[in-house]
Amino acid sequence: METIEQGTQDTQTVRSEPESVRSAKHSRRAFLFKLSLLVNGAVGAVLAVPIIGYLLGPAIKKGSNFDSWVSLGAVSDFPEGETRLVNYRNPVTTLWDGQTGDVPCWVRRISGTTFQVFAINCAHLGCPVRWFAQSKLFLCPCHGGAYYADGTRASGPPERGLFEYEYKVSGDRLMILAGKMPTLANEASARPPLTQIMGADSAQRLRALERPEPRCGSCQG
Repeated sequence: METIEQGTQDTQTVRSEPESVRSAKHSRRAFLFKLSLLVNGAVGAVLAVPIIGYLLGPAIKKGSNFDSWVSLGAVSDFPEGETRLVNYRNPVTTLWDGQTGDVPCWVRRISGTTFQVFAINCAHLGCPVRWFAQSKLFLCPCHGGAYYADGTRASGPPERGLFEYEYKVSGDRLMILAGKMPTLANEASARPPLTQIMGADSAQRLRALERPEPRCGSCQG
């Protein structure tokens, strides 16, 4: 009975509230509900922008940036007969790509306006190759691939030469076709895999290395 009476009193208290008070409470709840919807919508939009950009960005930018020519610097920045490492900004990037949008490449100036621009990736599994001016070789630290100064294969696992960019000289600037990354379908320096031809003397020396001489007379036999 006490519970019923208490409930009846609460109902009477609610009913006894002025209409203005009930209206104010309803308006406050409606305002907070609308505010929460607005905040959740704004957060969802912020999170959706990079996702949509990641999914649609390459397709949107491909048409305008696929054939982009990028400057690597002035021609005078590359002395004749030298090979230098240069970074350029990949035109197919977004604002949140950061330093991952910077792509390195090797620039070799042969003479005058004749250049070679190599991708830094080894033609074997894509490891970055390094240029050693003393030996005039590009060497891969991963699996021992080696390339001559002109990018052709010297030795190791790679079956072809380094990938090359298309380039042109515009005014005093060296430009490369950066939007189109070098692949097997593009022109590049390549030679057939080297075949080792050994004569009789070479074969004898090789067998001597494979079978070392005994250290003492009693060990022979």
